[in-house]
Amino acid sequence: MRTKEFLSKLEHDRIVKAIRDAESKTSGQIRVFIQRGKVDIDPLMAAQKKFHRLGMHKTNERNAVLIFVAPRAHKFAVVGDKAIHEKCGEAFWQGLVDGMREHFRNEKFSNALVEAIEETGKALASHFPKRSTSSGLPDDIVEG
Repeated sequence: MRTKEFLSKLEHDRIVKAIRDAESKTSGQIRVFIQRGKVDIDPLMAAQKKFHRLGMHKTNERNAVLIFVAPRAHKFAVVGDKAIHEKCGEAFWQGLVDGMREHFRNEKFSNALVEAIEETGKALASHFPKRSTSSGLPDDIVEG
C-alpha cells in the first residue's frame, strides 16, 4: 500500500506541514513511517527496528520520535528515543497512542497523525527547545 492509497495528497501535505511546524520549535526530530504490507511482529518491535534502521538513534540529543503506521495490518506504534522518553514518561506515550487509536477507529487517519505530531512537538519543544536552524532528519513521510 502506497502512502497515496492510505493518505490523499492533501492529507500527506498536511502531515508534512505538521512535522515542519512542530520541528520549528524544537531540536527534536519527528518522522512518520508508513509500513506497506504485513507486519508479522509486534508493532512496537517493528517500530523500534525501523527507528534504528532510519538512524533516528543518532540525533545529538537522543530526542527523535518515530510514528509507525501499518495500515493493512491495522497496527501502529510510537517510539521515542532515550532522552525524550525519560523526560515525558510512559503516561505521555500511552495518552498519545490512545488518542491515535480513537482517530483510527473513526477512520480519521490524517487527524490521528497530525494530532500525535502536534502533541509530540509540544513535548519536544518543552524539553528540547530549538537551538539552531539546522534540521537533522528529513520531514517527509517515509514508506517501506
